[in-house]
Formats: sequence, structure tokens, C-alpha cells
Amino acid sequence: MADENEQAVQSAIDGELRLLDAEVRASPARVLELLDPEFTEIGASGRRWDVESILTVTSGGSVSPESAAEVRGRGRVSEMSGVVLAPGVVHLTYFDDDRGRRAWRSSLWRLTETGWRMYFHQGTPAG
Repeated sequence: MADENEQAVQSAIDGELRLLDAEVRASPARVLELLDPEFTEIGASGRRWDVESILTVTSGGSVSPESAAEVRGRGRVSEMSGVVLAPGVVHLTYFDDDRGRRAWRSSLWRLTETGWRMYFHQGTPAG
């Protein structure tokens, strides 16, 4: 059981890190592989995001500079850890410092028929 939990957490971490990669974020197909169709995010700015709005920003759509900054690849990530909440559900937390925009981040990942996908994400500004 411990090995299964460790593998689940590692799969979620791998997915999270891929989503933070600028090359992955530039490819709508690759982003869609990692986001659950029911995905939602509450960004550090307080804005609510869904799959469609994320794809608009990551594929170079027209949005405000603040929104684009919030969604593009992150800066330095540290303190990433995860825990299995239930079979097929992993909660990740980490700290993100993107050129002085510091935030605690939290993601829920769930196992689907096509693999691990991010279901929910939240960023909370850190002082």
C-alpha cells in the first residue's frame, strides 16, 4: 500500500511539474492531457479559471497582462509534497516564487481512465 501511495504522489508531482513547464503550457494538446475536463482554479489574484480560460491564456489568446502572468510557467518551486487522500486522489502543496510574486499552491489530482489529471488548483498569495 505504501508503494502504491508513493507512486500515486510521484505521478501527481510529475504531472504538476509538466504543467509548470513552458513548453508543455504552449501546447493545448499537452495541457489537455493533464487537466481534468472539470478542472477549476482559483488563482492567487482571486480569479476563477476553467479549462477553456487556461487554454486561451496558454495558447496566446487575448487576456490582461496580470492574467497571463498568473497562468504562464511558474518561477522557483520549493517544498513540494503530496498525500493520498483516497484511492485515486492526491493532494499536492508547494511554494512558488515567480520574480517576487510569492504564493502557496495547492492541487488536487485524480486518476482517470487516461491517467492522472489535475482536478483543482488554488494559489494563495504569501507575504
